[in-house]
Amino acid sequence: MFAKAFRVKSNTAIKGSDRRKLRADVTAAFPTLGTDQVSELIPGKEELNIVKLYAHKGDAVTVYMSGGNPILFELEKNLYPTVYTLWSYPDLLPTFITWPLVLEKLVGGADLMLPGLVVPSTGLPQVQQGDLCAIALVGNRAPVAIGVAAMATAQMLASGLKGKGFSVIHTYQDHLCPEGQQLDIKKSSYKKLSKFLQHMQQEQIVQVKELSKGVESIVAVDWRHPRITSFVIPEPSLTSQTVQEGSREQSYHPPDIKFLYCVPANMTQLFLESGHKKGSTLEGSEVRKIITDYAKRNNLVDTDNRNLVKLDPILCDCILEKNEQHMIMKLPWNCLLTRCLKNLQPAYQVTFPGQEPILKKGKLCPIDITLAQKTYNKKVTVVRNLETYGLDPCSVAAILQQRCQASTIVSPAPGTKDSLQVQVQGNQIHHLGQLLLEEYRLPGKYIQGLEKAPKPGKK
Repeated sequence: MFAKAFRVKSNTAIKGSDRRKLRADVTAAFPTLGTDQVSELIPGKEELNIVKLYAHKGDAVTVYMSGGNPILFELEKNLYPTVYTLWSYPDLLPTFITWPLVLEKLVGGADLMLPGLVVPSTGLPQVQQGDLCAIALVGNRAPVAIGVAAMATAQMLASGLKGKGFSVIHTYQDHLCPEGQQLDIKKSSYKKLSKFLQHMQQEQIVQVKELSKGVESIVAVDWRHPRITSFVIPEPSLTSQTVQEGSREQSYHPPDIKFLYCVPANMTQLFLESGHKKGSTLEGSEVRKIITDYAKRNNLVDTDNRNLVKLDPILCDCILEKNEQHMIMKLPWNCLLTRCLKNLQPAYQVTFPGQEPILKKGKLCPIDITLAQKTYNKKVTVVRNLETYGLDPCSVAAILQQRCQASTIVSPAPGTKDSLQVQVQGNQIHHLGQLLLEEYRLPGKYIQGLEKAPKPGKK
């Protein structure tokens, strides 16, 4: 809606009667807001303006401004809060979570697709098609966009989280937001800018010089200073097995993971009789039963040695290599089943407590912990694939920073689209093992790299 510049038609101060009507409209549109909150959002005497504008596509929009900040906008008689308002009232709308890398696309005018959603351990909010929703980033409760649900939550889960999820109408950093940000240093512990700069210079973070009489200027910044490189935006605290999300505490429980097999096109003939087609997903026990029934139904069990199965043309095409098809006529049961499972496509199902199962094709990637060598022979610990198991990389980084007393960095994982990796200074695999195995209770088979932890008595 506001991804491109708009044209302002008028900007006028609101009348008293219109102010009262706006309060009534807000109360009706957002019943979760109490009377005090509505009065706080739309003050009785402070400056409040009505701005009428035309968006770049020609839509007529009415924006309500309080103190120079957009708080609400109206489109086709529907009232919407702005991102600025949601920062003060983050629970006003049901909130869905996406990755930080997606924000740039949303600001550019893209809608939010379902594969970009992050499913928390508590499940997705329950909404209906057409409901107004907020969009936030992992590790940050403050919403960054507002959109309309393209389908109900049940439909999202039934689709396997594929397709368009939300039509985005307003984002942080679009043309509706005011440019710039003001920080009042009088409200900080320094009280004065000169004291703040003096402290930063003592820490050797910046260099300050008086270039002209009475005017101090910052002439250099040490961007590699540990206080800068280790800076992480404060996240909701995550301790023990509790994820703090706003005012709600939620226990983390590892997902239930089931390994499956997917029928490829070249093996459909083998599974048609059992009612399965290309793309069907099966458990290993189901595959074994189907193969066993197929062999018995088609009289393929060797009468002289019932441990052997004769290969008919369909079995030959499904499990034999081209150079084997005129050489192998029979196979033992275990070899037949092993080959069949190997030629099926891997898949897995992830189920978080209280949620619908999520089906994924391909191999399940474990949480990958590696050590990397940096400059001056320093080591860093890198952790990837946390999101698959419902873990927020930003929150994990905040925990490790506190426990290890080491700097942490969260960055895009190389070779992936929407995955993040956590980098911790030093060999911190021991701390990671305690966190993942003992506190989060993730099975060790889903974690690789724990053997690289420092040996007892060694640094």
